[in-house]
Amino acid sequence: MAATSARADFVGEPASGDVRRFADWVVAVRDNAGMPFVIIDKVGAKVFVFDAQGRLKGAAPALLGLTRGDDSAPGVGARTLANIGPRDRTTPAGRFVASLGRDLGPEDVLWVDYKLGVALHRVITTNPREHRLQRLASPSPLERRISWGCINVPAAFYDRVIDPAFAATSGVVYILPETRPIEQVFAGFTQTRSAGAIPASR
Repeated sequence: MAATSARADFVGEPASGDVRRFADWVVAVRDNAGMPFVIIDKVGAKVFVFDAQGRLKGAAPALLGLTRGDDSAPGVGARTLANIGPRDRTTPAGRFVASLGRDLGPEDVLWVDYKLGVALHRVITTNPREHRLQRLASPSPLERRISWGCINVPAAFYDRVIDPAFAATSGVVYILPETRPIEQVFAGFTQTRSAGAIPASR
């Protein structure tokens, strides 16, 4: 699809250069296909939620997989949490079409990849020893690596931003890589950026 000069609107929210360039690319080539979209910055441990036109609806810190990595271990989605070792607790990078649903209990979640068992949901606080609320409040992205691979966000953010954004539609979740260049995960990003449609910074 041909690129345009359209850009994402961050409405003053701080974001890394990679996140800004990637959001601009999504809007320019309409990769979100008219749906709301989410960008998860694993390096910064932060979630950005945009409407279908690329205007930011909200951003928040996030808890991510304990271990750095951009792939899910084979068969991880079929395992119980007790059988997922530390090295397999990664949050996979990629493009996912997501929609709201239920977890194994009564809670609603945004299923990023149901087969892999990856969801974006309200922060889990059932194990006090994990200090998840304190980790979310930490200014250090490294402190926010604790989950089995899911993306935990503040409950108020989920209720105020995630739930309304996906209440009547599916959307696209982009999880940016942390161990590989973005171009290796999103091939079209290189083609559009090299063509000069997306500015290097702003």
